[in-house]
Amino acid sequence: MGRPAGWMTELTGRSPMKSPGRPSTRRDVERQFWREVAKGLTSEDAAVAVGAAPAVGTRWFRHAGGMPPIDLAVSGRYLSFAEREEIALLRVQGAGVREIAQQLGRAPSTISRELRRNAATRGGKLEYRASVAQWKADLVAQRPKEAKLAGNERLREYVQDRLLGVVRAPDGTVLPGPQVPEWKGRNKPHRKDRRWANAWSPEQISARLEIDFPEDESMRISHEAIYQSLYVESRGGLKRELVACLRTGRALRVPRARSRNKPGGHVTKDVVISQRPAEAADRTVPGHWEGDLIIGLNRSAIGTLVERTTRYTMLVHLPRAEGYGTIPPTKNGPALGGYGAVAMKDALASTMATLPDQLRRSLTWDRGKELAAHAQLTVETGLPVYFADPHASWQRATNENTNGLLRQYFPKGTDLSRWNADELSAIAAVLNSRPRKTLQWKTPAEALDDHLRSVHAGVATTG
Repeated sequence: MGRPAGWMTELTGRSPMKSPGRPSTRRDVERQFWREVAKGLTSEDAAVAVGAAPAVGTRWFRHAGGMPPIDLAVSGRYLSFAEREEIALLRVQGAGVREIAQQLGRAPSTISRELRRNAATRGGKLEYRASVAQWKADLVAQRPKEAKLAGNERLREYVQDRLLGVVRAPDGTVLPGPQVPEWKGRNKPHRKDRRWANAWSPEQISARLEIDFPEDESMRISHEAIYQSLYVESRGGLKRELVACLRTGRALRVPRARSRNKPGGHVTKDVVISQRPAEAADRTVPGHWEGDLIIGLNRSAIGTLVERTTRYTMLVHLPRAEGYGTIPPTKNGPALGGYGAVAMKDALASTMATLPDQLRRSLTWDRGKELAAHAQLTVETGLPVYFADPHASWQRATNENTNGLLRQYFPKGTDLSRWNADELSAIAAVLNSRPRKTLQWKTPAEALDDHLRSVHAGVATTG
């Protein structure tokens, strides 16, 4: 004879739960995985960090579109897996409901309900195991809510039209644009045609709804909800291929921390800007420099160095190598333009060698490959080199501002190779003799001289 109908409900106090087979990875593990991703780790490294297989981490990240599908904050009102393990251990030791509740700091009714509802029922009797209890709790906690775009057809059509809408000529004729291949779930093609579309950003769509429908509260949606509908498969509402209409064209959303401090190519983990001494950030100690190139016509360039505290500027002469313009360029051959890795290293080394040791504390450069020989530069000069994050020119704001000032003398579109080292030194002297508001109207030259005098006075007093 089989078990009577309703035996599961009578035993556990809840409706029967269909087993999907082997319990999946616990939600707290998945939650910790997304916390590691938010720190900037790759999906594979984040999975290993939480004890999951790298392939599992890749699947979680891709299925979620790069966005955490669960809330990363855990409410204290729910039992954690650690508490369920403690309940299972105390239960095996013969502890009662009230004793367990007292040790965990929970209400006895919470423990009683946990032991009944989330216990294993194989064999027709209640047997509490922490892993099974956590799996059942996670299963019950899944209460999917219909996405706003999935339930509001008018709003969905408005959003889709602003993302994918056709491009029209002034007379209203639809312009098809270039022929593009079918979207295959990858990022935008590199240096290839992309589909022509209205391509409004989700933020533009969200803000415009309030203008176009000022009295209709149903026509409201946040830009984040649009992103979730685009990237998260389970949210529905918008087709995944619409991500190709976004300006970035990314198939997966990239965590913000992942784009920061990201090594790559000649930039290793030990030379990203986060490893730079803290004293460089507050500008209290002179000797920390920012550097870059200003580019001119026919691949001509001038190196710029600016001291962060005093705003003192030095210009680096980068003459073209012998054979430039006559020897045809060869792949992996020598850089004849004047700012190849070796030429740049030698030019910076000779320039920085003119400074005393206390003014050679660090150099922050952008991600340009002209400083690929930074390790050799550090060995030769003792000057540590650090690299700013990609697309973060504000991390070298002093240098960027100075480059703007230099464009008065070296405009874009002009040949910068015309000027010799003496002429560059003269222009640097002009900038260093201008009073600056940030220096209390001192000039950079005066600020640097004051610092050197104070250092020498301190040495003399100590002696």
